[in-house]
Amino acid sequence: MDLLRTRAVEILETGHLSATHFPAEALTQIFPNLPILYLDQRDILRGGHTNTASRSSPIKLAQELRPTDRKCFRVLLCLGLFPFWLHPAAAQSQDARQIVEEAQKRARASSQKYEGLLRVIDPRGKTTEKRWQSQRSGSFGASKRVLRFTAPAEVKGVAILIINHTDRSADEWMWTPAIGRERRVAMQDRSTRFFGTDFTFEDLEEWDVDQYDHKLLGEEDLDGLKCWRIEGIPRKTKTSQYTSIQIWIRQNDYATAQVACYVKDQIVRRLKYSQIEKVQDIWTARVLEMNDLRRKSRTVLTLDKLQYNVPLNDEDFTVTGLQRDR
Repeated sequence: MDLLRTRAVEILETGHLSATHFPAEALTQIFPNLPILYLDQRDILRGGHTNTASRSSPIKLAQELRPTDRKCFRVLLCLGLFPFWLHPAAAQSQDARQIVEEAQKRARASSQKYEGLLRVIDPRGKTTEKRWQSQRSGSFGASKRVLRFTAPAEVKGVAILIINHTDRSADEWMWTPAIGRERRVAMQDRSTRFFGTDFTFEDLEEWDVDQYDHKLLGEEDLDGLKCWRIEGIPRKTKTSQYTSIQIWIRQNDYATAQVACYVKDQIVRRLKYSQIEKVQDIWTARVLEMNDLRRKSRTVLTLDKLQYNVPLNDEDFTVTGLQRDR
């Protein structure tokens, strides 16, 4: 009976059916208050490891279970633990959010800094280069970030402060040494290109799981690795130029592999992550390529001297600190 209890608890906690036979009467004794759904007059629960598709409905699950000795099966559902068996759409949304949450959890760090080389390739194939320094305190919706150009001379010293929020769009301030003042970046300007690159001001913000409603669209191979493809719809509190985004998250390490940005049904930008490697136990893309599909231009950002969890000065992430040239 103890072994039966242990296996039954495992079913309820993991959603994985055991190949062991479980007489329904014994399970009822173990869980006397368990809500039970009877699909038909079936006596025994038996099955193998189930995937997301086979958990989509109790009827489909019953059809997949193998009969034994001409006895049929009674499938029990704990309504408090398995509401997705009754509501497949809710399960899909929940699963997608959990994947994104896990991806953010694995990428979380107290801080990050790097030196970036940007190669901007225009529609005619002409390439120009820019360099910036990036410092970030915190992660995702609880982060602050400063980007400061170091080359070429015409943009050297130009900087942007981005204060991200979990429940709304980020606040952004620009500092331009040539005019000696800072200005707040208005929401209506967030869709413009950031100093000739293919990143817009909005693209510099950090996406947070709480800013979007997520839906699992399926699985796809990308660069030889299986990925989840997840749609994100901005919530009402998130002001965005994009109607939706689609994120490809690698199943083996939860690293983001690609992001596609849509305006209505048209994909307008695609951000590709490559040279993904472990840096201080965080899977990190060393190269990011943003493609502007309407302009037919692209910007390749290479991350050098990348470090996580380094001491940073909180005063640097203020409007006053933004004005201090490095």
